Amino acid sequence: MSKKRLFYTGFFAVLAVGFYFVLTIVIPDFGKKSTPPVSYIRPFSFINQDGATITEKNVQGKVYVAEYFFTTCTGICPKMNSNMKKVYEAFKDENDFLILSHTCMPEVDSVAQLKKFAATLNVNTDKWIFLTGRKDSLYRTARESYTIDDPANNLKSIDDQFIHSQFFALVDKNGDVKKIYDGLTESEVNRLIKDARKLLKQKAR
Repeated sequence: MSKKRLFYTGFFAVLAVGFYFVLTIVIPDFGKKSTPPVSYIRPFSFINQDGATITEKNVQGKVYVAEYFFTTCTGICPKMNSNMKKVYEAFKDENDFLILSHTCMPEVDSVAQLKKFAATLNVNTDKWIFLTGRKDSLYRTARESYTIDDPANNLKSIDDQFIHSQFFALVDKNGDVKKIYDGLTESEVNRLIKDARKLLKQKAR
């Protein structure tokens, strides 16, 4: 191979590597295989702690975390919400981040009860939203959209059903559920925070 050809081969090789490097900076996920979503968010309509209607349109273009709990729980819920408070503190100043905490006992957790509970956490309820609504709708969303409870549990009468899930669902700006995390495990919650930061850097489709 002549020196001239060798020079041009090396030149274009360096140029290609440099171009690839620039793309990895400009496009954070360039060159990485995307992980298929766990699920996607179906249309929903619930009522928040202020009596306002919240639908899937309110979370369009947002990264958010969803959980299910109930305000009078003395079991796993306090630990879950303590860990969720860490998530809140990490992202409370992010315009494109939200937390949706759905009650699994709407017969107990009225709008007034949710507002009272939210006040005990001392959080901005524009960022951390507490939701109630029809039990069948809440449970269907937990199972079909967030996949934090087994759909097979939907075999009995809705009045006899009870979701008591410790899992958090992380949703990206496109409404795709990216991953499920154990809300009782500190390492899982730390992983959620790290993953949410990555999602915030991505643009919605």
